[in-house]
Amino acid sequence: MHAWPASEVPALPGKGRDLQIHDTATQGTITLAPGPVARIYVCGITPYDATHIGHAATYNAFDLVQRVWLDTKRQVHYVQNVTDVDDPLLERALRDNQDWTELAERETALFREDMTALRMLPPQHYIGAVEAIPGIVPLVERLRDAGAAYELDGDTYFSVEADPHFGGVSNLDAEAMRLLSAERGGDPDRPGKKNPLDPMLWMAARPGEPSWDGGSLGRGRPGWHIECVAIALDHLGMGFDIQGGGSDLAFPHHEMGASHAQALTGEFPMAKAYVHAGMVALHGEKMSKSKGNLVFVSALRRSGVDPAAIRLALLSHHYRADWEWTDEVLAEAVARLERWRAAVSRPDGIPADALVEEVREALANDLDAPAALAAVDRWVERQIATDGDDESAPGLVSRTVDALLGVAL
Repeated sequence: MHAWPASEVPALPGKGRDLQIHDTATQGTITLAPGPVARIYVCGITPYDATHIGHAATYNAFDLVQRVWLDTKRQVHYVQNVTDVDDPLLERALRDNQDWTELAERETALFREDMTALRMLPPQHYIGAVEAIPGIVPLVERLRDAGAAYELDGDTYFSVEADPHFGGVSNLDAEAMRLLSAERGGDPDRPGKKNPLDPMLWMAARPGEPSWDGGSLGRGRPGWHIECVAIALDHLGMGFDIQGGGSDLAFPHHEMGASHAQALTGEFPMAKAYVHAGMVALHGEKMSKSKGNLVFVSALRRSGVDPAAIRLALLSHHYRADWEWTDEVLAEAVARLERWRAAVSRPDGIPADALVEEVREALANDLDAPAALAAVDRWVERQIATDGDDESAPGLVSRTVDALLGVAL
């Protein structure tokens, strides 16, 4: 599966700072100082509706991570998946009388268009769950043969007790895990499971549903968590720098994935930091496909909204915060974009070297994008109010906003 084209990232004078970021597992801020190549895995979409503002906010957060690392003169090895076979996708295809593969391909293509328009840097490896199945089957067999998995009526389940570190990503108690498991694709009440929290690794073929050769597992399809584990281990290995996604993935997805990987390899941890973006609401409720309260990036673009304004709207909220999308949020972003473009369109300007460092400092501090925007706002206000004589300043501001915030002025 191919990703989307990369926009050029301008080079800035000097060098950026190492990233300090909030880690869900330790519930504190840690400093990440990767080697020459920083490694990040971000969980991708299930392509039956793409791309709403909640998605965009999540991918914007991890785009900022890439930009901070690139500014430190590191390379970034970024991997993202597409869950292109899953119950919600199959259910939507059945509801709309569509072929599930055509639905997945269409919505993935639209996602690529949205990411390109928003100037999100693409992953080096963009992998669909279906294409990963040949690598998933051996992992499930290894877990089973090691006693970390078991069969139940033809399905194969992972035993959470096989990982002594289980629970260390989300830091939730058993009852909270059980409730979230039921809400987020698990089956804690299925009779015969060793532990209600045990997640499915391989689902035996069901009538009318797609299935693949699972070797000794029989025909079927993979569970949700093992898909990401297989892709991450194949392309990044253990101990990569960031496992990222929305806050609703901390449990069960990232918790289970970490346990799968740790049981497979005997190594800990799967990722150095588990980083989660907040949820975006609309009319007082979390934006979600199940509720249908969605604002789509593609619809905003079709209505004539500049993608740079959409991006500024996302950047105006801290990535870990839960917030609400409103017409006012977008209007403020549109106005900010107009002010910034007017300021950098002047032939001369006030010096901007300090601004570069302010933006760098803000983003290195747990991706504090609102603080970075405020720094640019201050420069813009002075630029409009003062006659500067630095011919290089407007260009430097434009390059800084592009390189570090992904906004083209």
